[in-house]
Formats: sequence, structure tokens, C-alpha cells
Amino acid sequence: MPKFSNDAYELVQRIIKRYPEGKQKSAILPLLHIAQAEFEGWLSVPVMDYIASILNIQPIEVYEVASFYSMFNLKPVGKCVIEVCRTGPCWLMGAEDVVRYIEKKLGIKEGETTKDGMFTLKTVECLAACGSAPMMQIGELYHENLDLEKVDKILDDYKMNAKEHISHWDKKHIKKG
Repeated sequence: MPKFSNDAYELVQRIIKRYPEGKQKSAILPLLHIAQAEFEGWLSVPVMDYIASILNIQPIEVYEVASFYSMFNLKPVGKCVIEVCRTGPCWLMGAEDVVRYIEKKLGIKEGETTKDGMFTLKTVECLAACGSAPMMQIGELYHENLDLEKVDKILDDYKMNAKEHISHWDKKHIKKG
């Protein structure tokens, strides 16, 4: 069974204590973020079961939440998960071209991971940056007003500099608490 690092487990306990007795389930979203950061960028069934046991809830309750939000990965992903907004404003401003360009550049289709395990490409619902469309998110960072030249530079920078999984919830937050 998976187990959080000591720092992560201490943070989990602090988060759970924010909620009244019997309402610990309310901590599910932050715990899923911590788990995804701790366990290679994705949530396996054993990891979700572990969260359920910590919260004293049924595993299906964790599965329901994890499968609802696109920010949670339910299968292994690359070190950098590229999430391109696919909703109206981004699509009208060229997000489809961005997706096709990334697919061609990386040799993958949407939903796939590169052979070297570096990149996974996803399209997602609105990321709330309609005024600077098209945009994509990698980890905690938004990349806005994209054109193909910017996409090239962004991908090249991540390829050269990413040492560990880049998550929506960076591991550095675990130590800070």
C-alpha cells in the first residue's frame, strides 16, 4: 500500500483538522493534490484507496471526485502534463492549431505520453484565461497568448529543465505546509 512521506502525512493531518468532526471528507481535494504530487503525478487505485482509508470514507467516494476533475490523472503521465484549453474562446483563437502542432512536434496524440516519458498532452475544459487565449497549463504555470513559436520555446525549456514530475500542486508546498 502506498504511504505518504512524513512531511506530506503531517500536512494531510493539518488539513483534515481544518474540518469539523464527521466532515473530513471535505479534505478530499487537497489530499488528492498532495497524493498526485507524491506518487509520480497520477492517482492509482491503491493511492485512492489509501486516501479513502485516511478520510474514513468509501473508496468510490474518492474515485468519483478524482474522475470528475481533469486536473487529476488516473493513469501514468509524463513529467510534464500539457493541458491545452479546448473551450470556445481558446478554440476560436487557435487552440486547435496549438494541439495539432504539439501532437506533430512530440509525435503523440491527445491523451498520449511521449516514448521518453517527458510529456503527456491533454485537452481540458476552461482554465479561466479567456482574455489571453489560446492558452495551456503545465503544472502551476499558465502559458498564455500562445503562438507556435512560443509553444516551441516552452516545450524546449521544459525538456531541458524538468527534473521531476510537474504537478498542479508542487511538492515544495508539502514542506511549507
